[in-house]
Amino acid sequence: MSTDYQTARETLGARLRELRLAAGLTGRGLAELLGWSPSKISKLEHGRQTAAGGDVQAWTRACGAAEVADELIMQLRTLETHYTSWRRQLATGTQARQRAFHELERRSRALRNFESACVPGLLQTPDYARYILRRTVELHGTPNDVEAGVRARVRRQELLADPHRRFEFLLWEPALRLLICPAEVMAGQLDRIAGLIGTGTVRIGIVPTNIEVTAVPTHGFWIFDDELVLVETIGAELRLADADAITPYRRVFTELGRVAARDHAARRVLARIRRELPIP
Repeated sequence: MSTDYQTARETLGARLRELRLAAGLTGRGLAELLGWSPSKISKLEHGRQTAAGGDVQAWTRACGAAEVADELIMQLRTLETHYTSWRRQLATGTQARQRAFHELERRSRALRNFESACVPGLLQTPDYARYILRRTVELHGTPNDVEAGVRARVRRQELLADPHRRFEFLLWEPALRLLICPAEVMAGQLDRIAGLIGTGTVRIGIVPTNIEVTAVPTHGFWIFDDELVLVETIGAELRLADADAITPYRRVFTELGRVAARDHAARRVLARIRRELPIP
């Protein structure tokens, strides 16, 4: 999933190397000029480390090419826009991340979401959201503002009542079985989803595990107005705005939607999963 990001990082590194060679500098010589370790020069040139804006400015000045700094910094910003680590996004807590996501949702009219591992934030109960955000804070070691994050996530759900928007969710059955929370909390979450099926702006489909599919549900993703795809990996968030990159996600969503259980059939799947919960 990070292929596009890594390619862009390697491209930037190759450009930095070109500037060094054009200046007649060795890697060690440039490192001495900048007061860096030679290993940092090597990592930046080979795309094993992402340059900071200050790194780019210092590099171009040392190579006598300060005039290209702005161009390379713009390239760097584009790279960062495509792939941003969770630790960076959550540096000020989960509430800020929820607000940023809400702004993206608010600017969109048609939102499609496929989830393979957990219930989407816009469908989560407060109790379920609390466990999700708690796991996130524990994993990334970010500020613990879980309760504020839960409140912000619940406020995002007000958009579901907006008659001028359309939401379509496809949930892979394992996402409804994974107990990242107590079984009792999961039961309430399943009831919440069942209650949303058939409501005005929300369309929900469940992709069962016992049917043949023509698209592999590798990971979850959001599609915003056919203009942006957002993918949440374990370590970072990937954003794709190029039409060629968006097309495969549209196709996968369409194929999974074709075989998804909906309406009464979806409620039957939810009821079956609920009956099988290990509730004493």
